[in-house]
Amino acid sequence: MTEDVLTIVRQDKDIQSGNTKKAIELVEAKVLPNFNFTHMTALAMGKDWNKATPEQKKQLSEEFQTLLVRTYSNALTGYKDQTVRYKPTKMQAGDAEVVVKTESCRREISRFNSIIRWKKLAEGWKVYDVIVAGVSLVTNYRDTFGQEVRANGVDGLIKMISNKNKQLEAGKK
Repeated sequence: MTEDVLTIVRQDKDIQSGNTKKAIELVEAKVLPNFNFTHMTALAMGKDWNKATPEQKKQLSEEFQTLLVRTYSNALTGYKDQTVRYKPTKMQAGDAEVVVKTESCRREISRFNSIIRWKKLAEGWKVYDVIVAGVSLVTNYRDTFGQEVRANGVDGLIKMISNKNKQLEAGKK
């Protein structure tokens, strides 16, 4: 998946020049099918996930997915000659979870490590967390989400994420 996305970005001058719409289309086509956004949202909410109704869980997962897609797409438009090296992965035949470690480099100048956590589901392997420079994508949101739920309830959190998505769509960060 990563190599497919990077190959397309390397060849697509529109994405390299900042065309976020095209980057979003790429992420939706190549990345989204490999992520478990419901599980990611549940992890990001922590214990507050159980306070949400099924409809709220659906809305939260959709809004969080949109937020992550926009964030990732914006990052792709800043891509400049990065390479990804995969570190050896330990996995047994019956494992239901696996951790893939990578090192991303830009012309040997800057490097950062990431960890991608995968879980095996009935429909195949899905990513449920990405850790970059020691910071987990899902737990990074946990404090903010928890504060919003305590202050304004689950509906307040849905509104907060929705508003952030609208700001990102309008080009505001």
